[in-house]
Amino acid sequence: MEDTEIIDLFWKRDESAIQELKSKYFGYCYKIAWNLLENREDAEECLNDTWFAAWRQMPPHRPSVLSAFVGKITRGFAIDSFRKNHAAKRMGQHRTDVCGEMDELNFSYTVDEQIAEKELVSVIEKFLLKLRKADRDIFIRRYWYLDSIKDIAKRHGVTESCVKTNLCRNRKKLYRILEREVLS
Repeated sequence: MEDTEIIDLFWKRDESAIQELKSKYFGYCYKIAWNLLENREDAEECLNDTWFAAWRQMPPHRPSVLSAFVGKITRGFAIDSFRKNHAAKRMGQHRTDVCGEMDELNFSYTVDEQIAEKELVSVIEKFLLKLRKADRDIFIRRYWYLDSIKDIAKRHGVTESCVKTNLCRNRKKLYRILEREVLS
């Protein structure tokens, strides 16, 4: 079923919309949740929350890209679940690295105060489009799919050190762009 048809089912409040969404995007959303949580039950709980959130948000929201819409919802639930589950525990190295790398950007609150979300998305999209295809894949694999450095290195046939250097350089580039475009 096409995404527009699934969205139309949500707008008609047809309960089959959830099943269609789940059929089409279960694997995609499960990978996002799994990469952060590495726990089947927690990942499945995130997905159940995702389907329900999609039901609550459509209408009034009509996503232009359904995969990005449900991916973002899943990612948010996975991050919340991770934080809840690990509040008093020591994080695994992979997750500690991702959280630390994202903290370098540290725009989550100030951006909300200074720029609309659509403008921020536009700045990030422009940044990603300027990257070489491999650099863009590395960046998205790490910060959207939360893949490990090891998995990304294997995917691209490079060393882990090369991936870390690539990510560091591109985070700095993005930081400078955000500083110039968002905070100026």
